[in-house]
Amino acid sequence: MAGPTSVEDYLASLPEEQRVALEKLRKTIKAAAPEATETISYQMPAFKNQGRFLVSYAAFKDHCSFFPASNAVMEALGEQLKPYFSGKGTLRFTTDKPLPAALVKKIVKARIEENAAERGR
Repeated sequence: MAGPTSVEDYLASLPEEQRVALEKLRKTIKAAAPEATETISYQMPAFKNQGRFLVSYAAFKDHCSFFPASNAVMEALGEQLKPYFSGKGTLRFTTDKPLPAALVKKIVKARIEENAAERGR
């Protein structure tokens, strides 16, 4: 089966509760990184900033996940992320207990700063 070709296709294929939760997450990410572009990466929605991977997210059978793709960010925000941590680089949440928008914004801003620092090297 072919994967989604756009974020809209991905979201349209989800059950309503997951779609609504991920659309809210998407809006929060866009607010924190208005210059970022959306794409599909590894068959899930992702954001890139200045051509560099920023974050991604996905829906699974019993949960949704947010992928900051950064050990440094995961360590820096460790205590705040602890309730959602689900293995290396994955934050897990459910539709009835989504990630707090303020936390998502912190993660996205930290990833933007991390990417900028790496570009500067």
